[in-house]
Amino acid sequence: MQSVNETIKEVVQAILPVALVVIVLQFTIIWLPMEDFLQFIIGVVMVSAGLIFFLMGVHIGLLPIGELIGSSLPRFGKVWIVVLLSVILGFVITVAEPDVRVLANYVDTVSDGEVNRHILIYTVALGLALFLGMAILRIIYNFPIKYLLTGGYGLIFILAWFVPEQFISISFDAGGVTTGPLAVPFILAYGVGVAAVLGGRKSSDDGFGLVALASIGPVLSVLILGIIYG
Repeated sequence: MQSVNETIKEVVQAILPVALVVIVLQFTIIWLPMEDFLQFIIGVVMVSAGLIFFLMGVHIGLLPIGELIGSSLPRFGKVWIVVLLSVILGFVITVAEPDVRVLANYVDTVSDGEVNRHILIYTVALGLALFLGMAILRIIYNFPIKYLLTGGYGLIFILAWFVPEQFISISFDAGGVTTGPLAVPFILAYGVGVAAVLGGRKSSDDGFGLVALASIGPVLSVLILGIIYG
């Protein structure tokens, strides 16, 4: 019950300020038609309810299963199995991420279908999946994350010189949307689970930077897509 109450409180604290600002603007400056304003109120209620159920599902099911999978895979004793399944899980969880689909739909609409939303979704998912596999390799071999981050962003800035300008914006947005409410909890829980079974190191130390490293992949993959389109 305490977890439910905390989830409700978290959602209210996130949505209430936005709703209050819109309500104040409605009755002071913008004066939208009452029908549109009522639709906004109904939308706030539905979004709040949806987020409450969504976050409860994340805490009840997604976080525990992510950590259990992460802690079970290393027991196979084969690095390639852990990395391969990490790539597959990263791809699937990114395809399911709602924020990625929102971005892909907007890009498809703005570009008049030139950049197909399905191609963009799978490109972003592939980029995150590959870099999630790299992040798991870093945990296994205890490779310093600063070199991977520096190299990854260095490559991003180099590719940005050869990409149409609109793809630069899309690529960094793609890196942002992969840090949504579905992908991040699973990736963090999965990474902590993998790190927890590795002897001699603290799982908390290995868990930090996992999302930052995985988010480089979508940026790079969309930049490469921009070079292909360009």
